[in-house]
Amino acid sequence: MLTLHVAENSPESAVLVDGATIAAVAPYERLTAAAPQARVRRWPGILMPGLLNPYAPELLESTYHPDPREADALGTEPITGERAAEIFRKNPAALGASARRGVQRMLAHGTVAVAGEFRSRAVADVVRRAALAVGQRPPRLPGPPSLSPRPLILLPPLASSGAARFAVFDVASRDELVQRGAGTCVATVIEGRMVYRAR
Repeated sequence: MLTLHVAENSPESAVLVDGATIAAVAPYERLTAAAPQARVRRWPGILMPGLLNPYAPELLESTYHPDPREADALGTEPITGERAAEIFRKNPAALGASARRGVQRMLAHGTVAVAGEFRSRAVADVVRRAALAVGQRPPRLPGPPSLSPRPLILLPPLASSGAARFAVFDVASRDELVQRGAGTCVATVIEGRMVYRAR
């Protein structure tokens, strides 16, 4: 099934998706004329290649992402440092579940690729099952680890026959995305599947 994604502030870069592959990247009018049968998904903001987060080991192996049912005891924000280490020492099985929740947070920030070497097989399996691409970690990282790292690392431009992985951010321009960060993400697509959509 063909799906056409178009964002309000970047209609010149609409994306036609066929399964897990990008069939074409072109202005919206051209793609609707070429594929009138395609299902259309309209978004606010701009459609961009997704982001690479180079802090995957720090965010998924050294950070505890609380289960919503733990909110009363642990809160809802990610837990780092010695407190996270103590949680994993007491319950090693918590690492995989925490990583799954962490990946969901990353997807909600437009992340479609990660970098860094994992020590835990459980975490590596979570990343693989989420179909996140694995890229090369930059030699120098400005830090600190974040779901919206600065500077943002965008993947190469989208192209026909490439993997259908991209994100949509509710901003007016690329400059505003850089200023406001990845928390402006409203949709993330990996292998043609919508893996995150803002409510």
